[in-house]
Amino acid sequence: MSTPTATVQRKKRDPRNGLKMSASLATVFTILGHTVFGFDQPVSQVFVALITGYSCALFFEWVDARVCGCPPAYAGGGWRKLFNFLLAPHMTSITLSFLLYFGERLWIMALTVALAIGSKHVLRVRVNGRLQHFMNPSNFGIAIVLIAYQWTGVLPWNFTVDINNPWDWLVPLAIVMLGTRLNLLFTGRTPSILAWLGTFVLLGVIRSAVRSTPLAAELVVLTGIPMVLFTFYMITDPQTSPSRLRSQILFGASIAFAYYALLTLNVQYMMFYSVTIVCAARGVCLLMASLRSPVAEPVGVRETAGSTV
Repeated sequence: MSTPTATVQRKKRDPRNGLKMSASLATVFTILGHTVFGFDQPVSQVFVALITGYSCALFFEWVDARVCGCPPAYAGGGWRKLFNFLLAPHMTSITLSFLLYFGERLWIMALTVALAIGSKHVLRVRVNGRLQHFMNPSNFGIAIVLIAYQWTGVLPWNFTVDINNPWDWLVPLAIVMLGTRLNLLFTGRTPSILAWLGTFVLLGVIRSAVRSTPLAAELVVLTGIPMVLFTFYMITDPQTSPSRLRSQILFGASIAFAYYALLTLNVQYMMFYSVTIVCAARGVCLLMASLRSPVAEPVGVRETAGSTV
């Protein structure tokens, strides 16, 4: 007589919970930044970013839905559906509000957010019959604005100017721990992180040996809050990064190679440009693949998931 075995299926996690977690962490980080950490940006920059992000997301989605002949993604589900729809633009907008500094030129903040949100509707390719954006929205907006307005777009590297030991170490540590949990539970992009960090360290060792510079000088940038945010929250955007293991490793390593290539050319803001370059290359590859094996798209089938960044 055989004994029946119980099979316990792991409950599939809702990816929207990961987006909610990311948006909540970014919001808390922004509030603490302006009240405790000592952010340099004016508070008005946050409100301009959020208002622009919400407005552009709703407008672009409405236009996209009209063109496709289907209802907007935020319609037909009450306030809860609208809330879930606005999570992605909220994350993009509030992230941009603390990554860049424009002083009193708030119109450039609005332009950056509009470019980021708009890229999701313009820079798209067909993947498995659905239109999918391939550029990381935040990186794209930052890259375009820093190229066009280098005289005003300044990255505030010191996010914790008003706190001292041990808090200036505990804050990055908390960001790393929360980011690790987020990627383990929801995004599944841990291989991308490890590939990026491993390749970065390897290239740092090579650069240190070739240039006879201290290894610590090559790797110390990894300990800063901007690089921590970049590593655990930006390059792991599930909508603009690959999901297969081999592709994740190639994606993360490519960002590190692009970073050091730009560093060798004395290009500033290379961490943003490196992701933009790699995402653009991935988009070209996806476009070529879609052209080789075209799939008919049913009427009204569009991209439905939102980016985390």
